[in-house]
Amino acid sequence: MRKTIKDVAYAAGVSTATVSRALAENPSPVAEQTRLRVIAAADKLSYRMNHTARSLKVRSTMTVAVVFPELANDFFMDVAEGIERELDAQGYTMLLSSSRNSVEEEQKRIAMLADRMVDGMVIIPAGSRGEHLRAVAERTPVLLVDRIVEGPGFDAVVSDNEDGTRRLTNALLSDGFRRIAFVGGEITVSTARERLSGYARALAEAGIQPEPSWICLGGMNVEDGYQRMKTLMEEANPPEAMVAVNLLIHLGMERRLLDMDGPKPPVVIAGFDESRYTPFLPASRYTAFQDAVAMGRRAGQRIIENIREKKTGRFEREHSGERIIRLPVTIHHH
Repeated sequence: MRKTIKDVAYAAGVSTATVSRALAENPSPVAEQTRLRVIAAADKLSYRMNHTARSLKVRSTMTVAVVFPELANDFFMDVAEGIERELDAQGYTMLLSSSRNSVEEEQKRIAMLADRMVDGMVIIPAGSRGEHLRAVAERTPVLLVDRIVEGPGFDAVVSDNEDGTRRLTNALLSDGFRRIAFVGGEITVSTARERLSGYARALAEAGIQPEPSWICLGGMNVEDGYQRMKTLMEEANPPEAMVAVNLLIHLGMERRLLDMDGPKPPVVIAGFDESRYTPFLPASRYTAFQDAVAMGRRAGQRIIENIREKKTGRFEREHSGERIIRLPVTIHHH
């Protein structure tokens, strides 16, 4: 017969309330000797707390849902690692899910996770619209990370994308390049928009008007980078240097250069994001480094703060508009 909390209380000589407090993930004050006695009794009886029942009682599951566009992406997984470290340190469990780069799939995942009564959600949005996120945020704290959506209302932890790309482009300008292209990016994704803005700002400050063909948008993945580079290299007078919107685009561009027959053109690439392998990429000269794990840890801290504010009522009383944390990036020369 399965043992109950009453059996543990009887064996330890305490009340059921004391057992509940002693075995909680974030225990309330209980004398250490009493807590150890309760744990010993629970172990002897092979008792396991019914977390579902406890969650219904205290209205907390001690879980945070994390929804990312894809899981086969090193940057996203490093962010998840940082979030998990912070949540674990605070007694929370992470539920990780993928939207598969689909807003429709994102809506399904969020609805399913909300039904599991998660205490909060951390989301890298798949698109630029946030209506479905606002509906969830009315009852569950929602934090955006890496990307933001249109309109106010969400806290977010992101990189300073515009300044980072402005400094990447300035590095190329300082090296004497003037024909500089911007490669990749979906305009519906906030990171791509901000990075394009930083590129345009640097050229404008240098008095350079980019030719239309220099801005080669489309996609965020390796194959997109390959195709965009192919298009640029077929120009009669291709750019001398290029800014890649992210690491995957950068990798695709490098692959296209390697696949070209004959002498390789003297192209220089400055890419947003990097990996441990970036220094081995032949055309790479500069990268804008984002500390993805640190971004994740900051996101973990922020969502826990929001959850606690929600429980105390401070969130509704004091939360007016969004609070966006922009983390600086570091420019590396290779």
